[in-house]
Amino acid sequence: MNRRNFLTKTATAAPLMLGFPSLQHLPSFLKNQKMGVSVASYAIRWRSDKNQKTYPGFQDAMQLMEHCYEIGAGGIQVGVNNWTEEFSGKIRKRREKLGLFLEGQILLPGKESEIERFETEIQRGKEAGVSIFRTVCLLGRRYENFDSPESFQTFRKNSIQSLEWAEKIVRKHRVKLAVENHKDWRITELIEIIKHLDSEWVGVTLDTGNNLSLLEDPMQVVEALAPYAFTTHFKDMAVQPYEDGFLLSEVPLGEGFLDLAEMIRICKKHKPDITFNLEMITRDPLKIPCLNEDYWKTFDDILGEEFAKLWKTIQQNSSSNLPEVKDRDLQDKLAFEEKNVVDSFSYAETKLALK
Repeated sequence: MNRRNFLTKTATAAPLMLGFPSLQHLPSFLKNQKMGVSVASYAIRWRSDKNQKTYPGFQDAMQLMEHCYEIGAGGIQVGVNNWTEEFSGKIRKRREKLGLFLEGQILLPGKESEIERFETEIQRGKEAGVSIFRTVCLLGRRYENFDSPESFQTFRKNSIQSLEWAEKIVRKHRVKLAVENHKDWRITELIEIIKHLDSEWVGVTLDTGNNLSLLEDPMQVVEALAPYAFTTHFKDMAVQPYEDGFLLSEVPLGEGFLDLAEMIRICKKHKPDITFNLEMITRDPLKIPCLNEDYWKTFDDILGEEFAKLWKTIQQNSSSNLPEVKDRDLQDKLAFEEKNVVDSFSYAETKLALK
């Protein structure tokens, strides 16, 4: 599908898209934008029904890459699990032709028997042109996964072991491993782990919004983690208080309260070549139950003053209407997801000069 056909379909597929600019006046972001797309931005469409007429599900990285090229992205960040040598070669050939960058997503080895799997995936990704692999230590959320300080410390110990195994592999293959602040580590904890590893090959995937869930100011997170960052999950956030804490939502760039331009400046100051990957997850708001006693079981370093300042920020920036998808049908969800991504690219181009 070429760019014009894509825009024709997405502009007329659903009422959500009726405000899209006319085809005679294509915005420049559809031609020159260099921001990448994390696969999570297409969490609804990824591996969904491939027979959907307007928004067929992406069945693999190739299909995601083709689509992201059509909407003007500069690259993609996608999982490299189960890639064959043949598929890696096809991805490299097509990626080079399109002029896109490619970053991998990979799971850490959780035990010694998984080290071989990890190395194979590193090799396959590298063959396709990946030089940065994003990873996480926790697939869930700290305040939901752990019910005691001891359980969190066990997780920390196991995470360091996994990263030590992984470091040997990425050092051997001379590729970078970027650990995300994934609603698990507060600033000082993640920096402590990176310093412990003391490797030029292990750094950070800097997520601009995740640590709100751990009661940390987003700008302070960016300032602290930028010196260690290889890549980013670039997002805007909206919040709203509720009875047990606050609701947290990814929203299209420019529709939240984060100072995105300043975050870009800080990142580029420390890492001029850092990549920005949009992570616009279309979903219902997440509940951050920070007024519930159970939330605090793994935290012993949050001062009252720090919490009060963050809570004031939430109240001052409260949104009256956070996006929801639970009551939409699949076609509407897919249209909404596409609109969120495209709107984010438009804002990045016109307001942030992110290209």
